[in-house]
Amino acid sequence: MNPKRLVDAYDLVVFDLDGVIYLIDRPIPGAVETVARLGEEGRSIAYATNNASRRSAEVARLLTGMGVPATDDQVLTSAGAAAILLAERLPAGARVLVVGAPALQAEVRAVGLEPVTGADEAPVAVVQGYGPSVGWGELAEASVAIRAGALWVATNTDRTLPSPRGPLPGNGSLVAALRTALGREPDVVVGKPAPALFTAAAHRTAASRPLVVGDRLDTDIEGAVRAGMDSLLVLTGVSGPVELLGAPESRRPTYVAADLGGLFAPADALRVSVDQPDPHGWRVTDDGVGLRLDGAGTTMDALRVLCSAAWSGAPAERGVTGTSDAARAAVRELGLDSVR
Repeated sequence: MNPKRLVDAYDLVVFDLDGVIYLIDRPIPGAVETVARLGEEGRSIAYATNNASRRSAEVARLLTGMGVPATDDQVLTSAGAAAILLAERLPAGARVLVVGAPALQAEVRAVGLEPVTGADEAPVAVVQGYGPSVGWGELAEASVAIRAGALWVATNTDRTLPSPRGPLPGNGSLVAALRTALGREPDVVVGKPAPALFTAAAHRTAASRPLVVGDRLDTDIEGAVRAGMDSLLVLTGVSGPVELLGAPESRRPTYVAADLGGLFAPADALRVSVDQPDPHGWRVTDDGVGLRLDGAGTTMDALRVLCSAAWSGAPAERGVTGTSDAARAAVRELGLDSVR
């Protein structure tokens, strides 16, 4: 075993699911093999998802059916975390208006609260999570209940949900509809970027050195930063090179890789920092207008070098230009040739 591999520096790998392990119900290429390899090596694994449409047991069965063995206690969902929070704040049997999938209703019921569907049932709280069939009627009932004084808890505020057809509206888009109608924010947002799912995963396994693997800067990576954990961004889901170059410090991953294969690559080759030298022949300069990439190397190395320059204060938002054939090809492949 090569001790310089990224995964060897950590005692727990916490995976996001949508955009990292699967897209809706299809495994992402390489995910099954990666998890199998980690299992063969005896690595501790956990899964943390903002998607509140399935309970932990359902997610574990879905993963296992895809060829990714998982147990119920390896999966942490925002639905389960939201139900626990409500149970801590409300008396047993309190009525909670549930906007979301049946899984969220089941989680609320499992902690001793009574899920309801109408504002006329006098709920003391509203919990809102993603559900593919959520419509205007449910949002209207939630609006009435919240205006009447009900606590408003959102499982997460992800604007989009990755899919094989591209990003689709996520729970954050539905939360935005209520935010517009009510003119205020939810009282509590449970899921990422709040650190609770990550810290719970580490607590369950007694891990002292966890690594978070995600595809979104605004949830997975920011959540890892808040939790004080290192993170790996993979480019198989939502966040891409353009967003990465402009990431504020609170959303910057420790490492960047094209996919989960990065877990077995040398850690130093994947690390991104503001003070790292230009690796493998790439050179980045600031010409006062934007960033200029020159030299040759891998496309992912080019991205990491550009991130280092942009995070150091160079004006990446003004554009990235390749000045050699290899550099122009890398800029095109990264989708940065249209950044102006």
